[in-house]
Amino acid sequence: MKTYSAKPSDIEKKWILIDADGVVLGRLASIIAMRLRGKHKTTFTPHMDCGDNVIVINADKVRLTGNKLADKRFYWHTGHPGGIKDRTMGQLLSGRFPERVIIKAVERMITRGPLGRAQMKNLRVYAGAAHPHEAQAPEVLDVAAMNPKNKRSA
Repeated sequence: MKTYSAKPSDIEKKWILIDADGVVLGRLASIIAMRLRGKHKTTFTPHMDCGDNVIVINADKVRLTGNKLADKRFYWHTGHPGGIKDRTMGQLLSGRFPERVIIKAVERMITRGPLGRAQMKNLRVYAGAAHPHEAQAPEVLDVAAMNPKNKRSA
C-alpha cells in the first residue's frame, strides 16, 4: 500500500452554494469548514488546499439554539483604561455585517497558519439571497436536509 498525496495538478475545486436560512450556526460552520479543507474527498491531503469554493447566502437568517442570541457575548478592548466593550450575538446578526458571524465561526474551525488563510479565501458569505457567482454554476448543498437537527424554525 502506498499513501496517496495529491499534487497541485490533481486537485479539482468545485463551487458549492449553501443556503443558511434557518440552519443552526455551529452545524453549518462545521460542514463549511470540512468542505473548505477538503476532508470530504477521498483525495484529501493535509498539506494541500484541496477544498472546494463555498458560497453561503442568507447569512442574516442563521439560527442559534438556546438563549445564545441574547446571552452569548463577544468582548474586545479598545486599548484605553476601562475600554472593554461587548456585543451580543443578536446585535451582531442584526447589525451592519451579519455575514461576519459565519465567517468567524468557520475561521475558528480552520487550522491556523498560511494554509488556513488560503482556505478561508475560498469562502464567500452574503447576507441576502443574491450573489455574484452565477457564472461558476455552483452545485447546491442542502445542509438543512442532511440531518433533522440542522434546521430550526422561527
